[in-house]
Amino acid sequence: MLSITGMEAPRVIQSQHIQEQLEPVLNRLHLPATLLERVAGVHERRWWDHTMAFDDAAVHVGAKAIAEAGIEPSEVGMLINSSVTRKHLEPSVAVKVHHGLGLPSSAMNFDIANACLGFVNAITLAATMIDAGQIRYAVVVDGEDSEDAQRATIDRLLRPGVTRADFNNEFATLTLGSGAAAAVLGPTSEHPGAHSVKGGITRAASQHYDVCVGDVSGMRTDTKLLLEGGMELVVDAWNEAKDEWNWSDMDRYVMHQVSNVHTSAILNAVSIDRAKVPLTYPHFGNVGPASLPLTLAGEADSLGSGDRVLCMGVGSGLNTAMTEIEW
Repeated sequence: MLSITGMEAPRVIQSQHIQEQLEPVLNRLHLPATLLERVAGVHERRWWDHTMAFDDAAVHVGAKAIAEAGIEPSEVGMLINSSVTRKHLEPSVAVKVHHGLGLPSSAMNFDIANACLGFVNAITLAATMIDAGQIRYAVVVDGEDSEDAQRATIDRLLRPGVTRADFNNEFATLTLGSGAAAAVLGPTSEHPGAHSVKGGITRAASQHYDVCVGDVSGMRTDTKLLLEGGMELVVDAWNEAKDEWNWSDMDRYVMHQVSNVHTSAILNAVSIDRAKVPLTYPHFGNVGPASLPLTLAGEADSLGSGDRVLCMGVGSGLNTAMTEIEW
């Protein structure tokens, strides 16, 4: 990994602002006025301003990652976009980013969609293509925009007749945030001092395919089953990895950012030192696939050569991935 960079959306949306809009339904259902802070630990999230769309942000952060990697756009052999956010079914988001970055016609480009694990999956695929000698450099980008889904969710929750069960099913959408991230990968043989993607483990529990389902207007989530299924999957994968990987004392654990509840559950389940886990969800919310790379980019300056970083995430479906990077 030659570079990793993140981009915050500029508009800060306080949880208090959202809860004030939802005050009628919160009062009627006897729910706390500070529900987002107390339950999820999300105090604010970001939205884009009206001068930049999520895919424009992906172009911007991708160009920054290429510049920081010290390569030319003409050297890129593959571009992968991993965003959940999209305005249409086709073409891919990647084509606009490919054009915006000025990549050569020879650079393949496509989207990988796997809920919140898309960015990590894209890194694994890119690394495999580089190791196979198919390409020299790959760019992975992600841009997310939560504004439309959150506005639509607030409108639905304010309709007459909404029950506590309805509110709980929509709650996770209110924790989302907007942002962008990008990384550039290249061959270790040509960049011996770069951060090395060592590999890791992935596991699926696809019987939970309908526990968290989202579309452009919002997300329906069985939070109890999502937590229980996710924890079981993470623990199983962690224990299976012990024979090949020693992840008990990493220098940093960079996790997909969901909430207080999910983070604490994972840390307790596999005995991870909380002091080694940077948190961004209190201020950014859950930025989907961009959450993990945004957090990693924020930690980059505090990591030293040789530090071991474990990237961990759970995505709707359910899937989990754990990937080690040596800094």
